[in-house]
Amino acid sequence: MKGLFSKIWLKLRTHRWKSLGLLGMMILWLFCLPKPLFEDPTSTVIHSREGVMLGAKIAPDGQWRFPKMDSVPHRFERSIVMFEDEYFYTHPGFNPVSMAKALWQNLTTEKRRGGSTITQQVIRLARKNKKRSYGEKIIELFMATRMEAGYSKDEILSYYSSNAPFGGNVVGLETAAWRYFGIPSHHLSWGQSAALAVLPNAPSLVFPGKNESILKAKRDRLLGKLLQKGIIDETTHELSLAEPLPGKPFPLPQQAPHLLEKLNRKSSGNQMITTLDIGLQRKLNAIAKEYHFSLSQNEINNLALLLLDIESREVLAYVGNAPTGKDHGNYVDILDKPRSTGSILKPFLYASALDGGDILPRGLLIDVPTVINGYNPTNFDNTFQGAVPADQALSRSLNIPAVRMLRSYGLDRFHNRLQEMNLRKINKSPDHYGLSLILGGAESSLLEITNAYAGMASTLNFFNSSSSEYRNGEFREPLFLKNTEVAEQKTRKEPEVIDAGAIYKTFEALREVNRPIGEQNWNYFSSSQAIAWKTGTSFGFKDAWAVGVTSKYAIGVWVGNADGEGRPGLTGIQAAAPILFEILEELPRSEWFAVPYDEMINTSVCMKSGNLAGLYCDDAKEEYIPKNGIKTSPCTYHQKVFLTKDESNRVNSSCYPLAEMKQKNWFALSPVQEYYYSNSHPEYRPLPPFKNDCIREGEQLMDFIFPKKNETILLANDFKENHTEVIFKLAHRTPDTQVYWYLNDSFIGATNTFHELAYEPLPGNYILTVVDQEGNEVRQNIEIGKASL
Repeated sequence: MKGLFSKIWLKLRTHRWKSLGLLGMMILWLFCLPKPLFEDPTSTVIHSREGVMLGAKIAPDGQWRFPKMDSVPHRFERSIVMFEDEYFYTHPGFNPVSMAKALWQNLTTEKRRGGSTITQQVIRLARKNKKRSYGEKIIELFMATRMEAGYSKDEILSYYSSNAPFGGNVVGLETAAWRYFGIPSHHLSWGQSAALAVLPNAPSLVFPGKNESILKAKRDRLLGKLLQKGIIDETTHELSLAEPLPGKPFPLPQQAPHLLEKLNRKSSGNQMITTLDIGLQRKLNAIAKEYHFSLSQNEINNLALLLLDIESREVLAYVGNAPTGKDHGNYVDILDKPRSTGSILKPFLYASALDGGDILPRGLLIDVPTVINGYNPTNFDNTFQGAVPADQALSRSLNIPAVRMLRSYGLDRFHNRLQEMNLRKINKSPDHYGLSLILGGAESSLLEITNAYAGMASTLNFFNSSSSEYRNGEFREPLFLKNTEVAEQKTRKEPEVIDAGAIYKTFEALREVNRPIGEQNWNYFSSSQAIAWKTGTSFGFKDAWAVGVTSKYAIGVWVGNADGEGRPGLTGIQAAAPILFEILEELPRSEWFAVPYDEMINTSVCMKSGNLAGLYCDDAKEEYIPKNGIKTSPCTYHQKVFLTKDESNRVNSSCYPLAEMKQKNWFALSPVQEYYYSNSHPEYRPLPPFKNDCIREGEQLMDFIFPKKNETILLANDFKENHTEVIFKLAHRTPDTQVYWYLNDSFIGATNTFHELAYEPLPGNYILTVVDQEGNEVRQNIEIGKASL
C-alpha cells in the first residue's frame, strides 16, 4: 500500500513540475520581446506643412536612421515580400519549409542559405545581428512567434523597413530613398523599389562603380518574379529594367538648416511637421542666395530672413543665415541672436505715446540741437528741422525727436512696454540703456522684433474681425510646429498692450516711409501692395534692419556680419529694404488695415500744429485720433497778435491806437525752432518785430543754439597742440539785428544777421552773455574743459 502511494505521489510531482515548466515557458514567451523593440538613436527630420522634407540631422551614432515609418509604400512592400519572404502574410513567424531547405543545403553543400522570415530578420536586427548559430536561430524563432502574436503584419513590415541596413551608414527605407534617389519612399518607382528591396540582403553591393552587375542581376530577377506573379505588367517591367541603379548618395535636402538645429535642440530624434510653407521657404532661400552674392562684394557676409503669418503667428519661412562659408559663421542662426536695434524700436515708442495720450499723430515735435545730461543725439543726416510732425519724424526716422519723446514719455515706462511686447532680450535695467535705448543702445533678435510688429498687426486685425481666431492683445510667441505634441509651443496670453487706434495711426505713418530705389512709385501699380515698414541702422554700420507688416504677413530682414564688423553702405535702406520688398512681391496681395473707428475719437485738430485745435487756430478740421489723444493739450503754437495796418510790426496799447490795430492769429515757433524750420519751410513767416516805442514784456527774441543749457564744451588740440576755436551760435527772431557777445563781462565780438562767433577760450567756467542793439539780453552758464586723449 505504501509503495502505491509513493508511485501516485511521484506521478503528481512530475506532472506538477511539467506544468510549472510550461507556465514558465509561457511567461518567458509573453515577455521575451524588449520594449521598445529598437533603442537605436534616430535622425531628427523636419518637414514643411505640406509634408515635404526640409532637412535631417544625422543620428548621434553617425547613422542616417530616420524615425520609424508609419506605413510602407505599396511598391516596396510587394518587392520586399516577393524577394525576402513570399509567404509573409500566411506564416506564424517562421516558415518550416524554407527552414528545412536551408538546413539541408547548409549540411550537404558549402553554400549557405538563409531561411529566415521577415519577422525573424526584425528580431535579428533588434538583437544587433548577433553571431549566427543554431542556438541563436532557435531564440529568433521563439521571439518571432511572439512578435507575430503581438503585432500586425503591417507593423512588422514597418519595423523591418525602418531598421534594415541599406549600405554604408544608411539605415531604413525612407533614408535609402532620399540618399540613393533623392525622393521620398512613396515616390519610388518599381525599378527603384526592387533595387532597394534586394539591398538589405547584401547591403555592401552599393558602392559606386563596383558590384553593379551583381546588384543589377538581383534587381532584374526580382522584377522578373514580379512580372511572373502578375504584380507588374510587361511595359512596367521593361521600363523598370532600364532604370539606373543607385550609386553615389545624394545629399539630403537642406531647406531650413538653422531651424533644423533649433528644433533638434528641443526634440532630437523625432520627425516633425513644421509650419514652414515649402514654396515660400524656397523663394526666400533663393532671395537670400541672390542678395548674399551682391552684398558679399562689399564684404557683407551674413543675413537673416523671417516670414510670419499674422493671424496664426506661424513661421512660414525661416532663413537663419546666408549661404556663406564657415569662415563667416554660416552655422550661426542669426535670427534668434541679439543685435543692436538701431531705429527699429521707434514705432513702438510712437504707438505707446499715442496710446498714452502723450502726443497726437501729427503733433509737432521739437527737432533742434539737443543735449541731455551730456548725451548729444544727432539725426542721421546731421540736419535739423526745428519742428516736425510726429508721423513724419517716425517715417523719416529722425533721432532727436525720438530721444526727446522718450524722455517725455518716460524711460522706465517704455522699458516696461517693451517687456509686455515679449522683447525678452532687452533684459537689462532701463538705466543701463538710458535714452540711447531708442537709437540702438539695446539689443534684440530679428525673431523677437518681427514678432512684436506682428503682435501690433494682430491686435489691429482683432478689432476689425469677428473671427475668434484673432486673440485680443496677445504678443504671443511664434509657432514653428504644426504638431505641438512633438515640441511644446508657448502661447502667452497678455492683456492689451497698445490700443488699436494708436497702432493704426502708427501703421499709417510707417506706410509713408520712402521706399528704396525702384519702389518709389509703387502706388501707381495695381499689383503693388501697401506695407507698414521701418528700417534701422546700428552705430558703426554694423546692423541693417528692415521689418514690415501687411494685414496678413510680417516680414523681417537683418543684414550684416556675424562677427560685428561694420561696412560702408550697411544701412537699413540700402542693404535690408530691397530684400524686404523682394519678399513682399512674392506674397499674395493683402488689403490694407481697416480703420478701427470704435477705438478712435473724432475731434477738431489744428492742421498746422497737429495738436487739438485751440482758440487761435484758423485752420482746424475734424479728424479721427486715438481715444486717449483727447488728453493732450490744445495747440500752443498759435497766438493772437496785434499789428499795424500794414502788418509790418506788432503793437500794443502803449504805442498804437486801439482803433487802428489789426488783430490776427499767428503760427509762431521759438527762436531756435524757427531758425531751422524756416530753412525747409519758405512759407513760414516769423512774428513781426514790435514797434520801437512799444513796451515789450516776456517776449523771447533770441536763444542759444550752441552751447545748449548744461552742455560741457570740450576743447580739442590741433596738430600743433593748440586749442581749437569754439563757434558760439545764436538764433534771433528779428532779421538784420546786431548783437554783442561777452564772456564774463569781457567783450569778445559782434555779429549781424547770421549770429555765429568763433572764439578761442581757455578751460574754465564762464557766463556767456549776448545783448542785441535794442538792449535785449540772454545769458547762460557754460563750462569749458580740455578733451582727454
